[in-house]
Amino acid sequence: MNTLEQPFRSAQTWGERLTDPYLPATAFLRAIDDDWARHIAAIGPCLHQPHAARDPYESLVRAIAYQQLHAKAGDAIVGRLLALFPSTAFPRPDQILATGFDQLRGCGFSASKIATIQGIAQAALDGVVPDYATALAMDDEALIERLITLRGVGRWTVEMLLIYSLERPDILPADDFGVREGYRRLKGLEVQPTRKQMVEIGLGWSPYRTVAAWYLWRVTNK
Repeated sequence: MNTLEQPFRSAQTWGERLTDPYLPATAFLRAIDDDWARHIAAIGPCLHQPHAARDPYESLVRAIAYQQLHAKAGDAIVGRLLALFPSTAFPRPDQILATGFDQLRGCGFSASKIATIQGIAQAALDGVVPDYATALAMDDEALIERLITLRGVGRWTVEMLLIYSLERPDILPADDFGVREGYRRLKGLEVQPTRKQMVEIGLGWSPYRTVAAWYLWRVTNK
């Protein structure tokens, strides 16, 4: 047996006992080449944890909170936002709109992010941001094109919604620094691929691009 396969096979047996839903994806990616096989063997089973059934409005507001920040900083901002509304699991759109600028600024949101989350809240009330059931029925690109019309909401933000809230299995955030840097390190490249190159390369990982992204994010964390 190839020594690279030994830890993965042990993990695969463990995953099978727990009915690992990502086994087909990891098997597919392992078969691409030795670099993927080696990396997956080192990381082990995919532990992607989506937030199933989270409302798109909430997902977008949370994603904006985390934009361009480390996870701990984003956690702190969201925590302070939630503390403003102790009687609800997450502030409703009308509550966001009724909250003063200084209160939102006190949570850690920049002025630009405040304008963005207020716009998201208004769009949710107007029906531009769909409810969960509607979003679930929409095509990936249709939802992206609909939501990137909102101020401050880019493709990456909607892709995070697709990955974590709607549990789409074939999303590759090609603009994501971690994905591009992960691939650069995985393949030993001198420079990161461009977004266009990343999209083209990622076609070979379909229909499991979400799991591929999960593993690429972990190349830089090894």
